[in-house]
Amino acid sequence: MMELKDFNIPFIGLKEGKHQFEYQIDNSFFELFNYDEFNETAITATLEFHKKATMLELTFNATGTVTVNCDVTNEPFGQAVEGNLNLIVKFGNEYNDENEEILIVPHGEYEINVAQYIYEMIVLAVPSKRIHPGIEDGTLQSDILEKLEELQPGTEKKETEEEIDPRWNTLKKLLTDNK
Repeated sequence: MMELKDFNIPFIGLKEGKHQFEYQIDNSFFELFNYDEFNETAITATLEFHKKATMLELTFNATGTVTVNCDVTNEPFGQAVEGNLNLIVKFGNEYNDENEEILIVPHGEYEINVAQYIYEMIVLAVPSKRIHPGIEDGTLQSDILEKLEELQPGTEKKETEEEIDPRWNTLKKLLTDNK
């Protein structure tokens, strides 16, 4: 079971230079944020942590798949996810995260928690409209898809003159007489 403290990076003890961190993200990570839109998750998130004398440069990358339900048929499918995020951490008098690319932490801080940034990067990397690839190439066989095709506008039967209420015929004459 993952905990938020697993994503703490104590930068005060790190030497200046580049450091690599890798995280295996699964559903337990998203449970920390009460996010349950993914059925299954298998993502590898890497963090290149570049410590400099006056600031920190963080480069996040994530690749993997999340299993989500299709918006059209509600069939689960594996959605490929690729995301990246660059973050600069500077030191100041007080904490400030108003800018999405720059984080200011107080001078006395000795560690940073990167869980929120990994969470946001992955959630934003998943498309907002989720369509099963089988719908686009026509290979998905689903009862819901068949019903949608049956109910699609423009495929209903053409009404014959006999099925039309005879009272409408008089009104139709008015439309054609004015021409």
